Formats: sequence, structure tokens, C-alpha cells
Amino acid sequence: MDSPDSPMRGVLLQLTAPQLIISGFVIAIATIVALIVARLLRARHRPAPRSAVPARALHWADHGLEGALKLAPILAAIATLFAGHVALHAMGISAVVNDGAIRLLIALVLVRLGVYLLGLLLGPASWIRTRERTITLVLWMIVGIVITGWMDVIEADLNRVNILPGRSQLSLWALLKGLVVVSAFVVVASLIARAIERHVMRLDTLAVSTRVGVSKFSYFLLVGLGILLGINAAGVDVTTLNVLTGAIGIGLGFGLQSVASNFVSGFVLLIDKSIKPGDVISFLDHPGTSIGNTGAGTGNFGWVQELRGRYVVVRDRDGVDTLVPNQNLITSAFINWSYSDQRVRLKLPVTVSYSDDPELALKLLVEAAQNHPRILRDPPAVSRLISFEDNGIRLEIRFWIADPVNGVNNIRSDVNRAIWRIFRAHGVRMAMPQREVHIFEQRPPRAPGAPVDAGLDHSAD
Repeated sequence: MDSPDSPMRGVLLQLTAPQLIISGFVIAIATIVALIVARLLRARHRPAPRSAVPARALHWADHGLEGALKLAPILAAIATLFAGHVALHAMGISAVVNDGAIRLLIALVLVRLGVYLLGLLLGPASWIRTRERTITLVLWMIVGIVITGWMDVIEADLNRVNILPGRSQLSLWALLKGLVVVSAFVVVASLIARAIERHVMRLDTLAVSTRVGVSKFSYFLLVGLGILLGINAAGVDVTTLNVLTGAIGIGLGFGLQSVASNFVSGFVLLIDKSIKPGDVISFLDHPGTSIGNTGAGTGNFGWVQELRGRYVVVRDRDGVDTLVPNQNLITSAFINWSYSDQRVRLKLPVTVSYSDDPELALKLLVEAAQNHPRILRDPPAVSRLISFEDNGIRLEIRFWIADPVNGVNNIRSDVNRAIWRIFRAHGVRMAMPQREVHIFEQRPPRAPGAPVDAGLDHSAD
């Protein structure tokens, strides 16, 4: 009868076999070589700070060099293991473990290269590019399980775990398989959508809003189609999702009404071309915005940076990005300074004293606005006498500019300063608020007991 420790003794004998120890030593040497190569490459090719690198489009050679640097440590380890394989065969020692390590490293090279190319196709801001190492490690572990032959055992164990016991059987393996298949379809659909977006955005014959609309519509359509195809390919009957789609429809109708409205509003903005990237807009109904007869409303200026599915990214003059829901741009009034003609007229009110000559003040207002480089000469600046107010004579200078994208309040400030200087030079005074206060003498108090009508004249006319 075998002793209880015989299986443990057999495992120890296998682990201490000479060929296994030598193969482990070769693998350790390959690991050290890979670490040394990675350290040398990291020290030799340190990435420069982004501020010091001039902005330029990366060439395919740059991407090739970057990929070679990432694969160099793994290739060095494979070369070391291959040299160990040759040495073990020359000594007549079995190299099964060594060969298995070579297959795993070759799989790592292929996975690493595939993830890197996928990140390049999706762009530098994609989630694959930012999580390249994590995705590579997970995929390599899955491929390693398949190579070592453990996948059948894991599949059988996961199939025994039933998530939904009852009439419909859903094992843990089926769930994981479905997630992987759906993710693969979504990634492929995203790649196709990105390729379409790059092609459409290069068509200068189309308006910018039309290009953005086609890109966004194709992206959502292809990703949604990829999800449905992935669910079908995973073995799930799409017709069984009627209850789920009905619940989603009810949610969109009630809980997600605002989200759906913003998505629809985004497509409406793209179709009617009322706003596009690069436009300068200002909101009239924003708190603190003055709307009156002082010329074009200044509002809160911002440059449209992006048109997203749910919101519009607007960057103001302070460099702050504001996310404006698409629905607000549909239901609220705003000024698009770049919609048709960029020329706008500005009005500046000025009140002068009644003791000054209004004809001279009107002439000086025109002279103050003539020397500014941003004020148009055609049509010329004009001055008007608007009204006679309580405090003085209300005048107004009106002029046109062709570049509101460079700011409106700054040119208001420049013209106001010029008016102040030219008025001071010619002795024209600005009117100040005036109030007249009349003090009436208080009557002496009435003596006690005196008749109320004392001193009144009761004689008939």
C-alpha cells in the first residue's frame, strides 16, 4: 500500500529533475536579459516633455520605432531561450519546458503587437491606448491558458456554475463567452466607425456640421449594430430581449427623457447647420447678461470646440470648457457671431452736461472712434443725439467691426478710454446725477384746546 506522502514525493521528484532545473535556469537567464534590454532602452530613449516637443504629425516610421522598442525585451528573451534550446539539445537534455516558454513568449509578441496596432487605429485618446499593458496582460493570459491546454478543464468547471437556475440555463462560461464576443464586435464596429469618421472629416466639400453629423450617426449606428450582432453570435436569441428593449423604451420615455432629448437635439443642430465647430457664440439668457439698446449683446463669449452626442463643448476667453446640453441650444436664444456675416454694430452711450455744446460732443465722438484699427471705415462710425435726460444730454456713438471673434468688450473699453481723453482735452464734461433737495420749515405745534379751524378764513367769496 502506498504511503500518504507518495504523491507529494512524486511531485518533488519531478520538480527536482535535472532537465527541469536546467530549463528553469535558462528561463531565469532569459528574464534577466529581457529586464536588462528594457532598462537600457528606457535609459537611451527617454520621452521628452510634451512642452518641449513641437506639435507635428507622427510618421509611420515613428510608430514603427515605438513598436520595436516595446517588443525588443520580449524578442531578446525569445532569442535567449532559443539559444538555450540549442544548448539543451546539444547536451541531450529534454527542452519541453523551454519550448513551452518560447511558445508563450511568441504569443505575447503577437498579442502585444496586435494591441499596439489596434490602439493606433483607434487613436491616442482611445481606452485601448491608455490601458495597453493591462489589455495585453489579460489577453496573453487567456492565450497562455489555451496553449497550455487548460481551457477545456476551465470550460467544464465554468459550465457547471449555473447563474440562472430554472427553465433557461445560463452558465458562467456562456456569460463570459458572450461578453468576449460582444466586446470583439464592438471593437470592430468602432474601428470601422473611426475609419469612416477620418475619411468624412477630410472632405472639404461638405460643411463642418454635416461632416460631424455623418460621423456621429455612423458611429452610433455601427456600435449599436455591433452589439446586436455580438449578442446573436454569442448564442443569445435577440427575440428574447423584447422585455429588455421594452423596459429601455419606457426608461427613455420617462427617466431618460432629458438624455434622449439632448441626443435628438444634437442631430437637429447638425442638420440645420445653426452651429458648427469654430463658431463664436454668446448666450443671451445667461444670468448677468445685459440685453438692451446698447448694441449687440455681449453675452458670455465662447468658441465651439466639439459637438458631442449629448452636449456641446464651448471654451470661453478664460480657457474654461463649458458643457452646454444640446437641448439648451434648441430652446434658448443665443448669438452665433459666425453664422452668416461676421460684421456687427456696437453702440456706446455717453451723457454730457447741458452746459456743453452737443454738436462739438457729437464730432468728438466720431473722432474718438476713427483711429481704432478694428473699427471699419465702411460703413463709417456715426454719432447720434438720443434724448434729453434728467441729468444731461444722452448721446450715442455707433460703429461696425468685422472680427467679433477677437472680443467685443475690449474694443468697447478702448473706445470709451479714447472718448474720455478727447473730452478732457476739449473741456467737454460728462454729466453726473443731480438731485435738488428742498427743506421746508416746520410749523409750530398747536396749543392745547385751540380750535382746529383757528386762523382759517370762513368768509364767503
